[in-house]
Formats: sequence, C-alpha cells, structure tokens
Amino acid sequence: MRSTAPRAATPRRYLMCPPAHFRVTYSINPWMDPGKPVDLPLALAQWEDLRDRYLALGHTVEELEPRPGLPDMVFAANGATVVDGRVLGARFAHPERAEEAAVHADWFRSQGYADVLEPEHINEGEGDFAVTASWLLAGRGFRSSPLSHPEAQEFFGRPVIGLDLVDPRYYHLDTALCVLDDSTDSEIMYYPGAFSAGSREVLRRLFPDALVASEEDAAALGLNAVSDGRHVLLPQAAVGLFEPLRARGYEPIGMDLGELLKGGGSVKCCTQELRTASSGG
Repeated sequence: MRSTAPRAATPRRYLMCPPAHFRVTYSINPWMDPGKPVDLPLALAQWEDLRDRYLALGHTVEELEPRPGLPDMVFAANGATVVDGRVLGARFAHPERAEEAAVHADWFRSQGYADVLEPEHINEGEGDFAVTASWLLAGRGFRSSPLSHPEAQEFFGRPVIGLDLVDPRYYHLDTALCVLDDSTDSEIMYYPGAFSAGSREVLRRLFPDALVASEEDAAALGLNAVSDGRHVLLPQAAVGLFEPLRARGYEPIGMDLGELLKGGGSVKCCTQELRTASSGG
C-alpha cells in the first residue's frame, strides 16, 4: 500500500513575469477567444497570489520585466528549459510570441548563465519539456518540432523521451502531464486522452504507478501544475485531483488563475524553474 506520510519539499528558484500587458487579441490555441475581454487587474492579482504563495513556501522567485506588445510573456515557462544550470532557449512556433525568446535569452546572460543555447528547432521551453531525475519527457504534435528532441538530448546529455500529443486542447505537454517528484523517475500525473496510443503505452510502461487524471480535471487544466516534491500548486477547479494527491503524501494547494486561463495557461505556464546542478531534476 502506498504511504500517505508527508513528503519533503525542496527549495526552488522560479522565473515569473507579471501580466502587465496580458490580453487576448489573437488565438493560437483553443482556449483563446479574443471576444472574451481580460480583467487585467484581476489577472495581476491572481498572478501575485501565485508568486506570493511560492514565497510563503520558502521558494525564490525571480521576475522578468514584461514588454509591451508581448501579451503572453506571463507564460514564462515557455521561454527556456534550465537543467543543471544550462539553458536551452526557446524558438516559438507562432510569430506572435517569437520575440519572447530573445528576451529570455538576454535575461539569462545578464544573470551570469554561461551556457545558453539558442536552438535551431522549434521548442517552447517547459511547455513541452518536463524534467525527471534522469530524463526529459518531451511533447510534440502541436508546437515543438520532433527535431528539438535530439537537440535537447545532445545539449543536456539526458535521454529524451518523445510523447505525441493528439488533442488540440492539450497543445503543450505541461497541459497534460506534471512531474510530481523530480528526485525520482517514477512520480507523475497525466491525462491519457491527450496522447497517442503509442505514447500512452510508453507512459504506462515507464510510470505504472502514475496518478491518472480524469477528463474533467484535465479540462480544468489541472495538470498545468507545479510540485516542489511535497506541495502541488494546481488550478482549484481540478477538484478530483486533490484526494488522490493527498493519498500519495502530497499537499495540494488550489489556485485561482481564471483570467490567465483565457490565454490557455495556468500555474505551470506562469512558472519556469531555474534548476542548478544541485537542485531537483
């Protein structure tokens, strides 16, 4: 029987970007509807609540300065993937977000990161790369190019496991899968319906004890979550995930990011993890 004893949290460093210029004026995923106005003060308050929760849990939050004309910068997870202090930059699939890549790369260089790679192939950062203790799980099918997978493997020196996304609502891996404990290669939660039959079988074989989410919780973007090894911050509407997480020793914390959901993102989309050689993952 799985232990329900509380797990240990690991202090993290996150990069976030305030939604000062957030709005929905175009549609590049099924969640975005330019006909639905954004309440910007509410979006900012919800974002600040997430940032403050990280700080209260003992984590460090760095802030990226938002730029006018780049309304999706709030979804900072897409700007890069950082593993062992090495930075694989992003190359965005849509021109509306293309300029974000250079903003992220410049920030890392200004912070003293020496190993920053500007990629040849399209990848959207932690949107499609999830880090376990040994591997990178890598999504493809809507945004990131399959060619980005060998590029990431060569750069990080970690095995990359490609997973095919087939439902346009789950256009990034981080909308369909969350690593719960990156000190292991065994603890994830995911929604099978987002993946091809072959990728579902890969996930079943690699993660036989995974928490499998329902369609309802996935549709609430409940898998767009962040875990520090103990606390799991996730959309509060994903009510069906709370008890299964507690049963595994995690402490779920529901967050309301309803305004940011209008752009197709929630907790994870707003949170890029800055992993050093000594950090988890």
